[in-house]
Amino acid sequence: MLLVVRRIHAFARPGAQSRRCAPLHAKPALVVWDMDDCLWSPEMFTLNEMPSAPPVMGDLNGRGEGVIGVKSGGDTIKLFPDALRVLQEFHDGAHDPTKLAVASSADTPFAASIAQAALDILEIVPGVTLRQVLCRGHPDGMNDHIIIGRTAPLSSDKSKTHFPLIREATGMEYGEMLFFDDSNWSDHCTIVAKHCPGVVTQRTPRGLQYSEWENGLKKFAAAKEK
Repeated sequence: MLLVVRRIHAFARPGAQSRRCAPLHAKPALVVWDMDDCLWSPEMFTLNEMPSAPPVMGDLNGRGEGVIGVKSGGDTIKLFPDALRVLQEFHDGAHDPTKLAVASSADTPFAASIAQAALDILEIVPGVTLRQVLCRGHPDGMNDHIIIGRTAPLSSDKSKTHFPLIREATGMEYGEMLFFDDSNWSDHCTIVAKHCPGVVTQRTPRGLQYSEWENGLKKFAAAKEK
């Protein structure tokens, strides 16, 4: 009688075990962001003053009041709304164990210094800066994965400078990376995909839209399922 029960149990739900063991959709180990016209605006080369106090305060997507803007002369550096939403998801751990990096080709050393300063001022949730979220999951004190500029040893070709340095800093291979870039002035997405085989890319020509974030994740999963 016991043998019969075991046989009934084994065959009562065909395929149940295979469904439980089915692999989850592949996730990138590293999401690499461009900054200008991808995560924030305006472009850093258009600014001519270092960030100054006081910062612009406001609502952080319903999470409370925090720094939503950084003043540079008469301009204000702000994250695109959906970029803030995605970065808040990373802060909350929704995409763990995926980590973040930056590959941004600010035109001048001064433009790069403005960008670096803004990372320490803009907030994702109250009291948590953009840089802190970009560094989440990386070793304490590590900033080598945040690469901004095009002055030697960097260049305007991210595939030749930024991505090799990010790979070295993080120890992650190109096939583990998902890259977002507006690619409005130069098609960095195509260039990186060509010269850094395995990197999956997604254009953000109007600043990161949530649909583009989701599409990038789908493209990465599809590439891994081939």
